[in-house]
Formats: sequence, C-alpha cells, structure tokens
Amino acid sequence: MALIFSSGSKGTMHSPSIQNIRSNSRRGDKIYLGVLGFAALVLFVLIVGIAATLAWQSRLSLQATGLKFVTLSVWDDAAGVYGIWPFLFGTLYSSLLALLLAVPISLGAAIFLAELCPKWLRTPITFLIELLAAIPSVVYGLWGIFVLTPFLRDKLMTPLAGKNIPLLSGAGYGPSMLTAGVILAIMILPFITAVSRDILQAIPKAQREASYGLGGTKWETISKVVLPYSRSGIIGAVMLGLGRAFGETMAVTMVIGNQPAQTDSGISFNLFEPGYTMSSALANKFNEAQPGLSTSALIEIGLVLFLVAVFINTLARILVRYTGKSVNK
Repeated sequence: MALIFSSGSKGTMHSPSIQNIRSNSRRGDKIYLGVLGFAALVLFVLIVGIAATLAWQSRLSLQATGLKFVTLSVWDDAAGVYGIWPFLFGTLYSSLLALLLAVPISLGAAIFLAELCPKWLRTPITFLIELLAAIPSVVYGLWGIFVLTPFLRDKLMTPLAGKNIPLLSGAGYGPSMLTAGVILAIMILPFITAVSRDILQAIPKAQREASYGLGGTKWETISKVVLPYSRSGIIGAVMLGLGRAFGETMAVTMVIGNQPAQTDSGISFNLFEPGYTMSSALANKFNEAQPGLSTSALIEIGLVLFLVAVFINTLARILVRYTGKSVNK
C-alpha cells in the first residue's frame, strides 16, 4: 500500500511540472509568432506607405498628365509638359544590356567556383567577388569617367564611327548607353555570382553521385543535373541583379550622358548615343525643380520606378515558382 501511495504521489507531483513546461512552451510559441507577424506587418505597412506617399505627392502631375506621363517624349518645365518615355526606355535598355553582359560571366564564374575550382583557390576568388559588391557606386562612376569611358571611346567607338554597323554607329564621344550598360554589368556581376554559387553548392551530393554512377562525365553532370536542379534559384539571382541595375543612380548618372536621343520619340537603340534613365533624371533635375507641378512630376518618376520594380519582383517570384515546379516534376 505504501509503495502504491508513494508512486501515486510521485506521479501527482510530476504532472503539474510537465503541464507548466507545456504551458510555458506554448506561451513562448505564441510570443514568437506574434513578433514575427508584427515584423512582417511592418514591412507590408512600409511598402504601402511608400507607395501612398509617392502617389499623394505626385497628385498634381497625375491630374495634369494622366497616363500620357509615361508615353510622352518631351520634358519641358517652361511649357509645363512632362513625359518620361525616354527615361523609362533608357532604364529598361541599360538594365537589359547589363544582364546580357553579366549573366554569362556570372554563371560561368559560379559554376567554376562550385564545381571545378580547387579548394585553395576558391576562398581568395570568392573574397574578391564579394569585394566588388562592397565598392560604393560613386567609385564605379569615377572609374567609369576616367578609365572606362576613354577606353571605349578610343578603342571601340572611334574606330567604328561612320561604318553604319547596327547598334554601333554614331559619333561616340564617350558617355553613352554602352558605357552605362558595362558599368551596370560590373556592378551586378558579384551579386548574381555569389547567389548562384551558393545555390549550386546547396544541391545535394547524391544528385551528382547518381550521375557519376550512371557513367556521366563532369560536363554532363553539370549541364544535365546541376543546372536544371538549380534553375529556379539561378533565375532568382538574375532577377536580383536586374533589380540592382534597375535602381542604380550615381554610377549611371556619371557615364550615360544624361540627354535623350535626338529623335522624334526621344529614344535610340544605338549604343554609342547618350541616354537617360529615371534614376539619373531624378538626380539631375530634382535640385533645380520648382515647387508645384515640376516637383510633383519628378516624384511621379519615383512612383513609376517603384511600380516597375514591384512588377519585376512579382514576375521574378512567378518565374521562380514556375521553374521550381517544373524541376520537381
């Protein structure tokens, strides 16, 4: 009887402590969930607040021009006419040019670092790539003015001047869409490389070992196993680089020339011609803007830039999800 009573009393003594532990654990989970939910809510409120502030501050321009603000090619403060089509075109054109130059190099470097590079060489190369990402954009701009622009002018633009080559014709004085594209490509290269390398390294070794076990070569394993398996992540890395190029201001402003093309539409696909981007237009025109419609139009440029950035990021998420599903199938 004593033993039964003793064991029963011990069981009664232990049960409240277990319940307290479970209760404290659930309370901690609720607090943790609340903190994370609050953090997510703050980010959402910030994004909505930025969009609402830009829309409110640009209301004068929205009322005066409406959708013509995006399609017009003339920006004339004296006449009160504001159109950003050359700026929008320059932003998209320079960013896509940067991707065309940077993606093959970045992807090749990421594959080399993840699959082929010796261990003793991997660390210093990785450090140098990450160092490129840490350089301020104004330093890239100064390098572009004093090194890249004269090099492209003397070695490429001047020899090809007057030869009527598609996309590579014109006087070519130095500051141009090509110079801006090269600068942007150099700036986004470390971001795409670093993210792609991490994604390639995260692929399970079993995938590679299965390919080797079936007699696959190194190149067959990379091209038919590694790259398809990491396709969605690489697309996300490319879109990250595109977002970086899309919003760059200082470096582009210093090398693009900051004037629309001398055409009726204000745009030109000629890489040797100067151009304009929305970011460089804001940097150049905001200090000289007069309160009222002029300032409101400049803020509307920021609103359009914000909306296009949201669209690009949404498209990136859709592409990543779609490619991820195709790989899992």
